[in-house]
Amino acid sequence: MKTALYTHPLCLKHKTADNHPDSPARISAVLDRLAASGTDRHLDFREPPEAAIEDILRVHLVDMVMDAKNNIPGEGEYYPLGGTMLNSYSWKAALRAVGSAVTATEAVIAGELDNAFCLVRPLGHHSTAAEAAGFGVFNSVAIAAKRAIDVLGLERVAIVDTDVHHGNGTEDIFINEPRVLMVSYYQEYLYPFSGNERKRDHMVNVPVPAGTDGAAIRRIVKEKWLPALARHKPEMIFISAGFDAHRDDPLGGMKLVEEDYGWITRQVVAAANEYAKGRIVSVLEGGYSLSGLAGSATAHIRALAGLDQE
Repeated sequence: MKTALYTHPLCLKHKTADNHPDSPARISAVLDRLAASGTDRHLDFREPPEAAIEDILRVHLVDMVMDAKNNIPGEGEYYPLGGTMLNSYSWKAALRAVGSAVTATEAVIAGELDNAFCLVRPLGHHSTAAEAAGFGVFNSVAIAAKRAIDVLGLERVAIVDTDVHHGNGTEDIFINEPRVLMVSYYQEYLYPFSGNERKRDHMVNVPVPAGTDGAAIRRIVKEKWLPALARHKPEMIFISAGFDAHRDDPLGGMKLVEEDYGWITRQVVAAANEYAKGRIVSVLEGGYSLSGLAGSATAHIRALAGLDQE
């Protein structure tokens, strides 16, 4: 399998505040673990271009986009965009984050790659069409999925969200778009304090209590996610790859471990092989224990690349 890893130096320069959990060290920790495990030797490393504004505007309102573009703060200053603080590099980093998801999608659909992981910041699954939120700016996965169905000719796609927090932005964007199936678990009564207010057949988002472990999540995948994917038969799968359901994460209260993320990924790969010609693009979301993130992301990437088999 040919797996690409997209990342860009500007994603290390996006910094929301001192001692913030979404720090540039998150990317460095994953890169270091990929190198230490030898996984990096099996990956095609690529730098993404900046996203086109027209792609972003397929998902986000023009006022939100222009607010970010026209209020780039000076060096050492911050600008509040929704629930996110931007520094002088954040606008350009956000364009590269979206650009990674869009470019990876094009390469996978063209058959140039089997799949790709986008190791980028800022994240995005909390951002709605109108507002940046939850450490994020633009919803990269939603933008890539929208391009896939509106421009690149796909009829059905799926988004798998493994973050401990409900992907409210993604749900809001696609709540009335049945071409896009969303499946997730999320810890109930945790930020953004939402989920499943509007029931839809193509929204299979499963709340779980704090303390939920990998065995329970594996049952949800088998009993809820996989049947939904079988019904939808997506032509491509996107992953909002959050790793903050890890037992060591300071912002979550679930108990997943590295092996759980590898197992989940293998199930998604199998579904993609059955329905979607193996096509997957995965984009980093949460994960704030550096060791938990590094190990879990590496397990995820190794499963994408077919390096670890059960």
